[in-house]
Amino acid sequence: MSTLSIRSGFTDHLGIELLRAEGGESELRLPLAPHHLNSWEVVHGGATMALLDIAMSTACRSVAQEGTGVVTIEMKTSFMQPGAGEMRAFGCLLHRTTTMAYCEGEVRDADGKLVAKAMGTFKYLRRLAVGRAVREQRRPGEARGD
Repeated sequence: MSTLSIRSGFTDHLGIELLRAEGGESELRLPLAPHHLNSWEVVHGGATMALLDIAMSTACRSVAQEGTGVVTIEMKTSFMQPGAGEMRAFGCLLHRTTTMAYCEGEVRDADGKLVAKAMGTFKYLRRLAVGRAVREQRRPGEARGD
């Protein structure tokens, strides 16, 4: 089993569970609850996009050096049909450079029907210390560029 974690206040609130993350692939599970549904009582698009984003970023991180994180640069999502029941998300790393990763992801419902598909670009970053202000990192004496 993977040593990666997707734990955060946001993923814990949604109830997203990591099932697998290795070799540039990942699988997540989300048992739907009333707070995941839209007014038509199917999975909300925001919950679907969160699943896709986390599945793809976890696939990226599964091949990265320990202590490396990723941030989403861009993500394009196509919604195919409404989803109901338990959702499964799958992420796959398509290509990686030293600093960037290109992925695809999909979400399927309890019957295996394709709910949504996404493509995403992610940037690898070193994790910042907790509480540390996020600032542009420059060498001493280097111009700000603004």
